[in-house]
This record gives sequence, structure tokens and C-alpha cells, in this order.
Amino acid sequence: MQTNFSITQLADPHMRESEKILRSCVHCGFCTATCPTYLLLGDELDSPRGRIYLIKDMLENGRPATEEVVKHVDRCLSCLSCMTTCPSGVHYMHLVDHARAYIENTYKRPLADRMLRGVLALVLPYPNRFRLALAGALAMKPFRPLLAGLPGIGAKLAAMVDLAPAHFPARHIPETVRLEGERRGRVAILEGCAQPVLKPSINDATRRLLARNGIEVATPKGEGCCGALVHHMGRESDALDFARRNIDAWIAEIDGPGLDAIIITASGCGTTVKDYAFMLRDDAAYADKARRVTALTKDITEYLAGLDAIRPMRRTGQTIAYHSACSMQHGQQILDEPKRLLRDAGFVVKDVPEGHICCGSAGTYNMMQPEIASQLKARKLANIARTKPALVATGNIGCITQLSGGSAIPVVHTVELLDWASGGPLPEALARSGFVEEPALLAAAQ
Repeated sequence: MQTNFSITQLADPHMRESEKILRSCVHCGFCTATCPTYLLLGDELDSPRGRIYLIKDMLENGRPATEEVVKHVDRCLSCLSCMTTCPSGVHYMHLVDHARAYIENTYKRPLADRMLRGVLALVLPYPNRFRLALAGALAMKPFRPLLAGLPGIGAKLAAMVDLAPAHFPARHIPETVRLEGERRGRVAILEGCAQPVLKPSINDATRRLLARNGIEVATPKGEGCCGALVHHMGRESDALDFARRNIDAWIAEIDGPGLDAIIITASGCGTTVKDYAFMLRDDAAYADKARRVTALTKDITEYLAGLDAIRPMRRTGQTIAYHSACSMQHGQQILDEPKRLLRDAGFVVKDVPEGHICCGSAGTYNMMQPEIASQLKARKLANIARTKPALVATGNIGCITQLSGGSAIPVVHTVELLDWASGGPLPEALARSGFVEEPALLAAAQ
């Protein structure tokens, strides 16, 4: 794609990077075939190619974002399916991230929208605030029809209420797990922000599974939200502050007792942490530290695949529909490891038809774009049902929240199933669904 940025514009490193990305696009349109919003809406401007044109025009001419540009960029899920499809290697993720930051700095949203986005940024990355917000959402469930009728933001408020769990999540104290056998390594686990409130059992299962395989788990001081939630809202300064805080916490461990890996159990967070080196590339104080952190960051299934860690202890054999989160398959290109681990644990794993299409979660997307998100959710659940599974496995808390409650099929994190298969407790989602567990372990039965 031909560009016409001025020398002055290209002096800005963000603009220079976006110009390079724009020049790599050859207008082929392959991306339109796998874009969820283009699939649903049929509008060229709701495809990656269309958004690229809008972003190019906005950046090149140096003008503030318009309502039309904001509408179509906001509709982008950042699922990154287009990057998997693109034959030219267009790094759409970095381009749309820059566009969102530019929009945040040049466009004044309607008051209700500004307030809603501000509340999400102030609440979601902080576990204690998020827990209180969920209490409020639970209290508002009887008033959902009234909320839905509010002009402008009613549908978004109703979506937030719908996504809240049925019961108030109590404060959780992580399990203390004793290391089994000889120590084979030492890792840190990103606790995150929303996941320890919604599903603390995921990281508990991770600790048990790692301890069972001789892996010590460190608890870095000062670690928090990865920054993904505010990053995708265009709040770049906030996102970088979160990144720096985590980097400081992890570097202290790396340079102290040492770490073999930084384990991420939410693939949406993993995609962002693996991008820290790019995000902080121009920060003289953090660029090198960010590269060191990025080099050690692994999704839990990546790390387990390198350990040969799963020793089945329970009779499994259930049919699993494996839902690969967009951040897993497109953001990190992790394709086979989760499925191979589940098969090694004794499960029958089936791919979901149209598996490359997003479920509609996408961070805060299912709250900010509820109509599109609900259509994608219905499409995903229908495709899952076609595989006739006993349960669904996935590696991202956003997908679990989005898909749970949409059908009778329980949705479980991959690591919880691997922990259960190798001797851990029955995952809560399976217990709630009435799943009957085989009491005997394979080892005891032989």
C-alpha cells in the first residue's frame, strides 16, 4: 500500500511503525474471509482491509478521529484472525492498537460512553474493586429490564449484569501446595485481575499440577493486571504502567532466586505480556527488561508440553470440544499443544467447526458491543453443539465467561481438566453440571 506520511510524522516512532505496517498491505482481501464482523455485517469497513483504509486516512492526514472511524474500529474484536490469514504478514494488531490510542487522544466520546469506559478501566484491573462491582451487578439483576431500556447505554449495562456470576465470588486464598519429588524448575504464575475473582480454581489447579511435577511456584511481590484491558481501550499510558509494574516484579525474581518461565493461564493476558517488548521498545529504562520478560513468558500448555508432565490417574475418555481462544490460536499461534495434552490425559478431543471465528468475548467487547457479541456467542455455541461433546475446554477466562450459561454443556479451563485427570479435584463446572466422577484411580484399579 502506498503511503504519504511526512518526514515530521515519521519522526514519531508510533507513526513510523504504523506506516511500515500499512505499506505491507497489498489489498488482497484474504482477511475479509475470516473476519467475524465482516462475516456478520457484510460491510467492507467492518473488515480488516476496510479498517486499514480508515486508519491510514486518519493517521496520514493527521486529523482527529471521526465518528465513523471510531464506530468501525470499536467494532473490531482484536481477534487477530486476519493476521493468521494474511499472506503478506500485515501486523494488524500493532496497527489497531495505535489507532485506538490515537482515537483516545483525539476523539471525544458521548458522555455516557466516556463514563462507562472510565468505570471499566477503574474497576476491572483491580480484584477488590471488581469483586465489589460484581456484588452490585448481582443486586441489579432483578432490575435488568429497566437497565436495558435506558437510552444509549442500556444494552451495555444489561450485558454487564448478564455476565455477572450467579453467586457473589468470595475472597479466595490461594492453596499452599507441597512440591512432590525432586525440584525440576521454578516459575511465576501471573495471578491477573479478573480471573482470580471469577475462577481462582484455574491457578489453584495450575499450582497443583506443577507441584506434582516438581515445579516450584514463586509469588512475585507487586504483580497485578497485565494491562490488556486498558490497552485495548486505547489507554496506552495506563497499560504501560501495568506492564512496568509486572516487569519490576518478575525481574526481581529472575535476578534473585531465578525463574525458568513466567506462566500465563489466561491466553488474552499471554498475548499482551508476550508483546511487552514491543510496547516498551522505546523506553530506555525498560526495553531490555521487557525483552527478558517476553522471552520467558509461556502459556501454561506451552510449558506443560515441554515437561512431558501429564500422567493420567483417573478414567477419563469424555468427548471434549476444544475451543481455541483467538488470543491462543491467532495471538500466540499455539495450536496443537493444548489438544495433545488433553489427548494424553485420556480425553477424546474434537475441533469446533469454524474454530477460527471468535466467540464474542474479546476482553470488554461483550459489554461494549453486546449485539455483535451475542450473535457470535450463539454461532459458537451452535458449532460446539455439532460436535456432541460432554464438555468444552478452553484456555481463556473471557471465553469461559462468555460461553458458560449459554448451554447445558460445562465449559472448563484446559488446566483444570489436566489437573483432575492426573489426580486433582473435580472441576467446579463439572460438579455443578451433575457430572458423576469415577471414584477409582487407574493406579488403584490395576
